Amino acid sequence: MAPKRKAEKAAEPAAKSGRVTRSATRLTRSGAKSSSVANFIELPNSTRKSPVKPKKAEVKGKGKGKVKEEGEGSGAVKEETAQTVVVIEHCTQCKSFKTRASQVKEALESSESDVVVKLNPDKPRRGCFEIRLEDGDKTFISLLDMKRPFKPMKDLDMGKVISDIIDDLSNAS
Repeated sequence: MAPKRKAEKAAEPAAKSGRVTRSATRLTRSGAKSSSVANFIELPNSTRKSPVKPKKAEVKGKGKGKVKEEGEGSGAVKEETAQTVVVIEHCTQCKSFKTRASQVKEALESSESDVVVKLNPDKPRRGCFEIRLEDGDKTFISLLDMKRPFKPMKDLDMGKVISDIIDDLSNAS
């Protein structure tokens, strides 16, 4: 035979309502705030983590993120070196877009010109492979709304495309 319940535990929930359930003895946050038990139990004020300071973006490659400081102390003026930013927008639908974009990125960053390459800074368009300057002055390649099997992109000679882009960037600066 099961042992009898103590009368004290059953009396407290029964005083609140006529029904006695297993969950009636459970203490909730809202119930703890209003009852006298709240003095003995320490409740967390917030479950949210403290705000974390955002880290500065690190850019990989040659000559990226150089900062020149002039003067010393708190009145130092910082000037960032001028860099050409190339945006490669490639569709995420097929792996061949990504491989071609990474080929161009590696070649441009290893070139002698001071170039920063960004892959898909915004959400890419579907069936798109486009290489352009970030400020919108020049578009090197723009293949839009391609359907499978992406014949125009696969017909590109990537070596020639990369050399043309490097030549254009070196002539512009």
